[in-house]
Amino acid sequence: MRSLTSAARLARKARGYAGKVRRLARSLRARDAHPDDAWAISLLTPAEAHVYLGMDPRDREHACRVTRHLLRDHPAAAPEVVAAALLHDCGKSIRPYHVAERVLVGLVPNRLTRLLPVGALSVRAYHPELGAELLARAGARPQVARLVARHHHPGGDPDAALLHHYDDLE
Repeated sequence: MRSLTSAARLARKARGYAGKVRRLARSLRARDAHPDDAWAISLLTPAEAHVYLGMDPRDREHACRVTRHLLRDHPAAAPEVVAAALLHDCGKSIRPYHVAERVLVGLVPNRLTRLLPVGALSVRAYHPELGAELLARAGARPQVARLVARHHHPGGDPDAALLHHYDDLE
């Protein structure tokens, strides 16, 4: 039984890394990103929309894909969960990434970035907390900020676990 669990976990990790490689390939040039900003903004409060528009277009496009996948499987998701899906990577907006950094940082597992918290790796490691702080200062809904903070470490929170799952798939 344990080997099935280990095999399933390994398959999930492999799918997650394959998704990261696809996302990385799409994220090399900002001008190639085409986020659906009008749709996204329609799902956010004005304060949240301001934060969303401050994100890199590649991160906004990723956020739209994550949110669409979430809504496909959970069409009745709470508005705060939908907003958090659109804003889950907003903490990365505090520091622009150069292309080489985006590639290298994207390939480093999140747990390892917390062991090497310097420069772009630091932003990658702590972007959930940084994003929650950014959202709180902007006047976003508290539940949205809380979910953004927990999207990599859900800790038993089913809504944060949903975000983590769909972010991993994308």
